Amino acid sequence: METTIEHNCEQVVNNNHTMTPTIYRVEKNRRDTHDTFTLHLSPEDQPLETVYEPGQFNMLYAFGVGEVPISISGDTTEWPKLVHTIRAVGSVTNALQSLATGDSIGVRGPYGKPWPVEATKGKDIILVAGGIGLAPLRPAIYQILHNRESYGKVILLYGSRRPLDILFRKELEKWRSRLDMFVDVTVDSSDRNWNGNVGVVPRLIDTANFDPIDTAAFVCGPEVMMRFTAMALNKRGVSSDNIYVSLERNMKCGVGLCGHCQMSNQFICKDGPVYTYSQVRETVLIREI
Repeated sequence: METTIEHNCEQVVNNNHTMTPTIYRVEKNRRDTHDTFTLHLSPEDQPLETVYEPGQFNMLYAFGVGEVPISISGDTTEWPKLVHTIRAVGSVTNALQSLATGDSIGVRGPYGKPWPVEATKGKDIILVAGGIGLAPLRPAIYQILHNRESYGKVILLYGSRRPLDILFRKELEKWRSRLDMFVDVTVDSSDRNWNGNVGVVPRLIDTANFDPIDTAAFVCGPEVMMRFTAMALNKRGVSSDNIYVSLERNMKCGVGLCGHCQMSNQFICKDGPVYTYSQVRETVLIREI
């Protein structure tokens, strides 16, 4: 969720507080789909103090408009450059969408608990993404492929609403061409030019080839999609303790001060956004929480 706050740019830069954004410059603003774009950012001077891990997010600040939490979607080896893939859905993200090369943006972070990429070495890895949920998984895919010999089978299952909404098409094609990775894509509704799968992404799990006893699953997308994906993985024999989901509900400050993202006794921005499904299985079934 976006939070709109007014600040003077100079005051923000000069305020030595943990909430102070670091100034980055836009290297490129790439249009991905009709409502999604990717910002490539470089630090104006000093970068953020901490190198991010796959699955973490930053708070992106559009000066004079406000800030919004956005997962990092780039390759950690390209630090200190940052990549954020964003859907334009409100005042802040629409302001970010209008940024041009050379424009300034404020960045705070990185925040949150990452995907357990290191802890799951030696296992088969199945990554399941719905819509823009592929963006938070992308850094994990990069890191796994950089250390491909450390993992068993690597499977990526991706679902999109329509063929026109598919993200990172060139990368999906590149990953699909690898002999050491399996990629399958589906859409909810097709057009006459689509020759691939039609249907929701959890259905792809039924035909995926992996060892359920020794598999870790990383799942990101709409909560209903994550719930049915986890159920399908459970049905195949994958333990809920080995299914990791990313929740990004209602985050506003990124540091657990505002309490806006509180879920039971958890603050998603600090205790998440990555959880095991066993940790949140009961909670994600309740729409009001």
